[in-house]
Amino acid sequence: MADTKREIERKYELPVRPAGGDEGPLPDGGRAFLPDLTKVRAVSAVTARGVTELDAVYHDTSDLRLTADSLTLRRRTGGADEGWHLKFPVGDGVRDEIQAPLSDTLPDELAALVRSRVRGTRLTPVVRLRTSRATSLLVDKAGRTLAEVALDTVHAERLLAGAGSGAGARTADWTEIEVELAEDGDPALLDAVEKVLRKAGVRPASAASKLARALAETAPPTKSHKAAKRVLVTAGDHVLAYLREQADAIVSYDAAVRRDLPDSVHQLRVATRRMRSAFRTYKKVLDRDASRPIGAELQWLAGELGVDRDHEVLAERLTERVGAHDTTLLLGPVHARLRIWDAEGRTDARAGTLAVLDSARYLRLLDSMEALLADPPLLDGAARKPAKALPRAIVKDYERLAGRVEYALTLAPGEERDLALHDARKAAKRARYAADAAGPALGKPAKRFSKRMKAVQSVLGDHQDSVVARDALRDLAIKAHAAGESAFTWGLLYGEEEARAADRERELPRVWRKSADPKLRTALGRL
Repeated sequence: MADTKREIERKYELPVRPAGGDEGPLPDGGRAFLPDLTKVRAVSAVTARGVTELDAVYHDTSDLRLTADSLTLRRRTGGADEGWHLKFPVGDGVRDEIQAPLSDTLPDELAALVRSRVRGTRLTPVVRLRTSRATSLLVDKAGRTLAEVALDTVHAERLLAGAGSGAGARTADWTEIEVELAEDGDPALLDAVEKVLRKAGVRPASAASKLARALAETAPPTKSHKAAKRVLVTAGDHVLAYLREQADAIVSYDAAVRRDLPDSVHQLRVATRRMRSAFRTYKKVLDRDASRPIGAELQWLAGELGVDRDHEVLAERLTERVGAHDTTLLLGPVHARLRIWDAEGRTDARAGTLAVLDSARYLRLLDSMEALLADPPLLDGAARKPAKALPRAIVKDYERLAGRVEYALTLAPGEERDLALHDARKAAKRARYAADAAGPALGKPAKRFSKRMKAVQSVLGDHQDSVVARDALRDLAIKAHAAGESAFTWGLLYGEEEARAADRERELPRVWRKSADPKLRTALGRL
């Protein structure tokens, strides 16, 4: 089984060897070249832990797809944590390291986490790093470890074939310091340590990781899988930038979903919907004959993810509603039944989501997205100025929404109106996404419009969640009754959801009038 560790560290550069040094380990394990870190407040002592020899082989695709996304995958021997390590960036100097036991081949759990990036491309050894690591612990007066300081003497060897002249034989050597915060440590300690290191002439590393430095120094780099930053001039430039952003999000959130990180299913689903919506909205920029098949597959993916996401939202809603009531109104094993319902639904939903992400159909979708964005089927509208082409598409989506809202408001409360309001909600999302895509080009008017559409979407979304909650509450009441339990609480919650939906229906006309403010429509028309 793989384990996850949050790694908070900083790296610093030292000369490859001290003057007069040889090719062996640094004298005294390198500790003679570290400044006195007891000058750091809270550090009472620096405890040497000896020297460890580490041998790591880093794996990537031939076009360095993992490296392009700042991921590192290695198989390392030596040290207490030898095995396979996959690192995901979290923030500046912060990474999540997922560890799996040592084996000859990449463990399935780690292979799944990089599948959205690698797909059918083969992973191959790209760099070998042999490191002589002299480790010391920074401890406080109570003997608690505050941080680990490693002085690493590194020998890098390029393994990636086809990397240019001399590929496979190019090497580099350097010495660096790593300072890693102890679990639950105070990040301010790293700032204090850095002050002492800087005074001693040590500077932050120019490369984010050993792998990045090795790739930079051992051979001419291969062409990165990611394109260089593009200059956005035309309407097509802006639409494509937005589509690439969503494609990158889908690939990135794939691993987050597999790791069961909070809100990951929601964010992956949002990215699929945003991309599909952009295909439909900006049909005068991108050929719909080419994008329609991908849009259909994105609709399939969003629907499959919806099982997991909808259960997550519903479970949170029902748990909150139950928790809001005094125990005198909770008749029978309400909490227990809700937990059982949630656990069963969550297990089934997650299994379904993972099956989708492991499917050949999903991988074909990722390949299709990449191929379309690599050679986009642009139409004449793509060459137009953003201020001319993009607002017209937004206005069309707004008019579509207006028709749906106004139709829904003519209906009497009931199932037909519920369905019409749900259709309006989807139209509100599309109008909002259209403005978000155009935001970098159109500025404040598009942002204001998006904000108004989000307000409409929120009202309609809460209404739809209430409709779904009532269906679930009815099922829970039936199961409770069949088990000989009181169904009172489920009926009470059902009535409250009915009242909440009615409140949203009364609120909608006011929110809609505000979104249709003539000043806003005038501003949008002038974009």
